[in-house]
Parts: sequence; C-alpha cells; structure tokens
Amino acid sequence: MELEVRHLRVLCVIADTGSLHRAARELGMAQPSLSTQLRRIENALGAQLFVRSRTGCRPTPLGLVVLSRARPLVTEFAAMVTETRAAAARVACGFRLRIGATANRAIPGWLHRLRTGVARIEPTLQMNVSANSLLAMVAAGRLDMAFVHEVEGSPLRMPPGLRVRVLVEREPQFVTLAANHPAASRDRVRMADLAGDRWMVDATVDGEWDALFRALRSAGLRSEMLHGDYLTAYSLAAIGEVVTVSQPTAHPRPDLAIRPLEGDPISVRLLLAARTEAELDEVYPHLEESYWAVAREAPAYVEWLKNARTPATLPPDGRHQPNGLTNTPPRTRA
Repeated sequence: MELEVRHLRVLCVIADTGSLHRAARELGMAQPSLSTQLRRIENALGAQLFVRSRTGCRPTPLGLVVLSRARPLVTEFAAMVTETRAAAARVACGFRLRIGATANRAIPGWLHRLRTGVARIEPTLQMNVSANSLLAMVAAGRLDMAFVHEVEGSPLRMPPGLRVRVLVEREPQFVTLAANHPAASRDRVRMADLAGDRWMVDATVDGEWDALFRALRSAGLRSEMLHGDYLTAYSLAAIGEVVTVSQPTAHPRPDLAIRPLEGDPISVRLLLAARTEAELDEVYPHLEESYWAVAREAPAYVEWLKNARTPATLPPDGRHQPNGLTNTPPRTRA
C-alpha cells in the first residue's frame, strides 16, 4: 500500500476527534471501513500509530511524530486545491475577479479602473458588513480577495495563509451631525461637545459598536447608543435626531456636517487580503488610486491630512504623506 494525502488526512481527523466513531462520521465513512483503513496505514508504516480503547483513540509517541509531519502536508495540499479551483473558476468566467468588501467610497472607482485598465479585469462584488466573514470566504476560495477595514481595538480573525497589503495604517473616523448642530461650527469636534446627543451605529459591523462605546467611556460620557444602518443614521442626523460615525471620505451634503473628532478616538486600518502576492500586485495600484481620488473630494479629510503632515513622514523623494498613513510602498504580511 502506498500512502497518499488522503491517508494522512485520515490520521489527522482521527487525532482531532479522538474517536474512530466521530472520525468516521466526519469523513463520511462507516466505522468498520475506517478501522480497516487505519490498520492498512499502520501496516504500511510498520508501526502502531494509535492506541484504541473504550474511551477513544489517542496517538502513540510514534503517531505524534507522524502527525507532526502529516499536518503541514494536508494543509498545503488543501490550500493548493482551493487556489487551483479558484483560478479555474476565474478562467471559466472569463477572468472574473471575485471581490468582497466592506463599505468604502473607493470601491466604485476601483471597480471601474479594473474593468477599463490594461488587464481588462471583470470584477464581481459581494458586500458584507462583516470583515471577518469576507476574510474567511477568501481563505475558503469563495472569493479571490477582500477589501476590508479593521477597527482599532478589535483585531480581525485573519485566516492563516492569506497575504495582506495595508492601504491605510490608521484612518480616522469622523462624526456626522446636522449642519445646524452647535458643534458643526468647530473645525474639530470634542466628544464633550456631543454630551447631550444620541448616537446611532451599525452594531452588525465588526468592532464598530465596541469602538464607539470605548470612545464615549474614555470621554466620561454615557450617551444613548441606537442600532441602525448608516443610511438611516445619516437621515436622522440631518434632522438633528442623532449623531453618527462616518468615514472621512464621506461625500459632503448641505444638510450634514462631517468633522474630525478631537484626538481621533476612533480609527480603522484599511487592508486588502488575498491568497497570493500576485493577486495583490494585480489590483492594489488601482485601489490605491481610487482611494486617494475620493479622499481629495472630501474637504474635511483634506484639511485633516494637511494638519497631519509632519517632516518625519516625508518619503525620500520629497512627496508629502499624511502622518499615520502608509500607502507607498505597499506593505505585506502573511
């Protein structure tokens, strides 16, 4: 009998479940068939790998050694299958790129640049309020990449093996309030200026409820926090019913004021995740261009960027970069 990757997976599942019965159920096999297969594997290796008992099945010392070598092979093979299937799906669909994203004003321009650029990439888009869900879909091969935000203080659950490129290391989140709100006359709004206001936040977005809660408590405020999507929040803010958190690139409206918060107590990190560096290289420049295009259209953000510039953030070529924002050269991490 020659050992194959499927045999190594059998060993891993038995070890993980601790029972031939549970392992057989997870593998979709009858328990007698699994017992026979395990004996064949052990015969092929010439050693007992598991100790069977009425309470379960545990690895022998030699079994632990075999498992330590088997697990990386099983993981790598699964990743290869996932990436190959994803690549095949793209070819079958005419080089469609399956993108997942949380809300961001850079997305329309990014998709347009991909579609009309030299590579003529045809993107599809799946929006989701949960960055963690999108990252899991990329890892599973159901999406090719995800453009998401990570709320400061609420780290994302990054699946192993994904490559990440950071677009903005720390993007401040602004406050949106009625244009006639007393605090709208300020260039920067203090949390204390909003002591009498109710806040609305979308609690389904990973980390955002917690971030606002921390900011309010840090300012010594116990403001009422309402649940709601941001479209509703902006409508209510326009008539003075609530104030809400917004991205700094939010488009100006005559009935709303978008202002930085003093001290930037709420911030996010913007990142693009994919399974390979090649995928990131292909699309990241278009995303970067789109983001800074919409940033230039947001007066409050432009002003914040001007005030945030410091000599320490000047690149060697002399071009200004905002303090705390890193977009050249792109950063990657596993």
